[in-house]
Amino acid sequence: MCHRILYALKEHNPTDLLTGTIEADETYIGGRRRGRGRAYKGNKTPVVSLIERGGRVRSQVVDSVTGKEITKVLRLHVAKDAILNTDESPVYAKIGQEFAAHEAVNHHREEYARINNSGRLVTTNTAEGFFGNCKRSIDGTHHHISRKHTGLYFAELDYKYNTRKDSDGARTNAAIPKIEGKRLMLRRPRSSEK
Repeated sequence: MCHRILYALKEHNPTDLLTGTIEADETYIGGRRRGRGRAYKGNKTPVVSLIERGGRVRSQVVDSVTGKEITKVLRLHVAKDAILNTDESPVYAKIGQEFAAHEAVNHHREEYARINNSGRLVTTNTAEGFFGNCKRSIDGTHHHISRKHTGLYFAELDYKYNTRKDSDGARTNAAIPKIEGKRLMLRRPRSSEK
């Protein structure tokens, strides 16, 4: 039942693009592997989140964090007139040129926020905070989630973030109509023909 609810909350084909200042970042969801350092990503699921400053979030599970994957996600969800804020990762360098502006903070030099020459705040702190809350929610509620269903859990987390200013009742009332026309089938029904 929980998976059906999560499936209903997911935006399957968003028709509008994120605009304004967008913070893009990626994280890895999964446990630690014994004998490996914290940076080991072999058993983790990569998730990319795009957050409108003061607005909505959209998260997507990707196969790997590469320029090609990031390009697909950004082109699908972000308007060309948006201002893109990222960290120094090279996967954003080429696609960043397609937007009105692309600014990056350098975490390796312990730079987390700065004001640029035009007076705009350059940071990915909103995305980092979102990921921190997501990981605490997953660890505290579910303890572990499978790679297969990570997208559904992030659909719930996105929905909670996007309705963060609503009361619980308003959030529930907004979620109920999202059920219409969606059917989650964990297994394909057996064909009547044999």
